[in-house]
Amino acid sequence: MLKVNNIEVVYNKILLILKGVSLQVPDSQIVCLLGANGAGKSTTLKAISGLLSTELGEITHGNIEFDGETISRKSPEEVAAKKVIQVMENRRIYEHLSAEENLLVGAYVIRDRALVKRQLEMVYHYFPLLKTLRQRVSGYLSGGEQQMLVIGQGLMAIPKILLIDEASLGLAPLVVKSVMEVIQKICSELEISIFLVEQNAMAALNISSYGYVIENGRIVLDGTSEALKQNEDIKEFYLGLSEIGKKSYKNVKHYRRKKRWLG
Repeated sequence: MLKVNNIEVVYNKILLILKGVSLQVPDSQIVCLLGANGAGKSTTLKAISGLLSTELGEITHGNIEFDGETISRKSPEEVAAKKVIQVMENRRIYEHLSAEENLLVGAYVIRDRALVKRQLEMVYHYFPLLKTLRQRVSGYLSGGEQQMLVIGQGLMAIPKILLIDEASLGLAPLVVKSVMEVIQKICSELEISIFLVEQNAMAALNISSYGYVIENGRIVLDGTSEALKQNEDIKEFYLGLSEIGKKSYKNVKHYRRKKRWLG
């Protein structure tokens, strides 16, 4: 469904951020992109959704295809019209609006009121807590509730694929588990493809079928989620486990793992 073909991204016509990134997200599957801060994860999502143009970024090489059609270099509204919907990081909501008003913003371009009502009930089915909080001012919701809200807002647009940026950021472990389980249900039951960008490698790999690892703007490793969970470099540098099960972040050397992964 989604194919990213060897793209390079430059900001301000100077800074080369993505350096030949290629990946695929098949129909009705969850694929994750793992990496540390500054690795290029969010830039990859913005290249797909068209939001690069709002930040003086551009794709200078390669292309992006969705359903067989090239969508690279299209505007954000053109990409969204193809049902490619990005859920931004940091839970960007309209804090002065109620939870339900925020959800309705996600359906702004849908003119069929009956369809909007069905979408709203569908979101409440997957996030029943939001129904009880529908009149609550969104700025007073907890972090977990706001994360449910932004995912629900994305679902209101009737997506074919959801690009979810850091769903676990700043959330307690039990809330992360709950949110990830709902994302998995949405994919399987609604047959929506999901491209999940995460630093929380274990949470992402537990629900995805395939994963990519990005470092310094390059894909350095990819494979099935089960294979990545067994990979010694992933265990050490992203799951925090060495061969003897001890924490190992402290003395990590970036160039060492990059050298290993790239051979």
